This record gives sequence, structure tokens and C-alpha cells, in this order.
Amino acid sequence: MMQEEQIKKNRRSVQPWKQVLFLLVSLFIGLVVWHLLATLLDLPAFILPGPGLVWQRFRQSLAEGQLIPHFLATLLEVVAGLSIGGLTASILGYLLAKSSTFEKMISPYLVASQSIPIVAIAPLLVIWFGPGIFSKILICSLTVFFPILINTVVGLREVPQDLRDLMRSLQASRMQTFRKLEIPAAMPIFLGGLRVGATLSVIGAVVGELVGADRGLGFLINVGRGQYDTALVFVAVITLAAMAMSLYGIVLLIETQLLSWQSWRQEEK
Repeated sequence: MMQEEQIKKNRRSVQPWKQVLFLLVSLFIGLVVWHLLATLLDLPAFILPGPGLVWQRFRQSLAEGQLIPHFLATLLEVVAGLSIGGLTASILGYLLAKSSTFEKMISPYLVASQSIPIVAIAPLLVIWFGPGIFSKILICSLTVFFPILINTVVGLREVPQDLRDLMRSLQASRMQTFRKLEIPAAMPIFLGGLRVGATLSVIGAVVGELVGADRGLGFLINVGRGQYDTALVFVAVITLAAMAMSLYGIVLLIETQLLSWQSWRQEEK
């Protein structure tokens, strides 16, 4: 029995290191392929710059103080948009899961809103609310809203009916049922939607910045494109990818902490 517990502990401790190792190997292979393509195809730097040239442009952007302000502007839009969109989607998702009448009334509008690409309405939002940060946060919120909403509704409706009956037999209040049953039961599916929203939030912020902005990584992409500075475009795109991966990893870490009870149950089985 003690040996089995020790093996399980070793597996849990080794698993994160394996993930880091796989990530590093994957990044190394990607850099090698990128370097080979840039070298063998012998394309001009304004079409496909090599990793070395992009690294030099990255260092130059940092030294000139060009990258950090735009990075912080986009990060603020992403975090604010994800927070506002996620909170709004969670509240509305709870109401939809609890009231079928309300769902029938609001669902057509939600489905219709998702049939329109965000890039199509982004110019309207920039015109209505200006090119400032508010329009970017709004676009980001709309981008993450639907996935989190759907996962919230699905998660709440997946709560087993026998557990609801048990809480009712124990004379639990609505708030006690919400805290002790509905939140833990819906949390795995909700966090899955939050992971998707964390990556989509970056897309929403960049779409808004590409449409009209005077700061942010999307604005930096427009500057690099206008100047045929493809290396700068690569710097902005790679920074956006790193931001999205970091947000995804943060949500995954939160999920690991909040759902640790699931791994305990699996180990007991």
C-alpha cells in the first residue's frame, strides 16, 4: 500500500517536468524548421525573416521602449475583457440554466449574434465608442462571452438530479445548493470554457486594435506591415502567442487547484 502511494506521488511530481520538456523540444523543433525554411528558400527578409533577425528586432524593440507599452496595453484589454465577458456570461448562463422561459426568449438573439463574425462588427463598435480602450475591451468581452456562456449552461444542467434530490431532502436552501452542489459540479465544464475564452480574448483585443487604435500589439502589427518591417510583425505575433499561452496556463493552473478533489477520487478508485 505504501509503495503504491509513493508511485502515485512520483507520477504527480514527474508529470509537470514532462510537459515542460515536451514544450521545450517542440519549440526547438519549430525554430529549426523555421530557420531551415528561411535559409533554403532564400526569401527576402521582408517576406520571411529568420529567427535570428526576429530576435534582433525583439531586442531592439525592448531597448527602444517600443514593445513593453504596447504589450501592457493589449494585456490590460485582454484581462479586462476576459473578466467582464466571463462574469457576464456566468451570470446570464446561470439564469438561462434555471429558467427555460428566459432561455427561449433570449436564445434566438444569442445564436444570431454568434452568426456574425466579430471582425464584421468591430468597425461599428470602434465608430460608436471611439478608438480608445473601451471599444477594445467590449470587443474582447463579446469574443469570450459565448463559449463561457454555453459551458456555464451545460455545466449547471449536467448536475445529477439525484444529487439535487438529496440536497432537497436535506432541506438545503437555494444558496446552499448553489455553493455546495452546483458550483463544484459545474466547475470542470465552466473552466473548460474559460480556457477557450482565455485564448479567444487575445484574438478579440487584436481585432479591435487592427481596426483602429493608437497602441497595443495589433497597432504594432499595423506599423510593421505599413513599413514592410516583417520582423516587427513577427515580434508582435510571437508576443501575442506567448500571452495567449500564458493565460491558458494560468487558467489550467487554477483548474488544477480547484479540481484537485477529482484526482483524489480517481486515485482512490
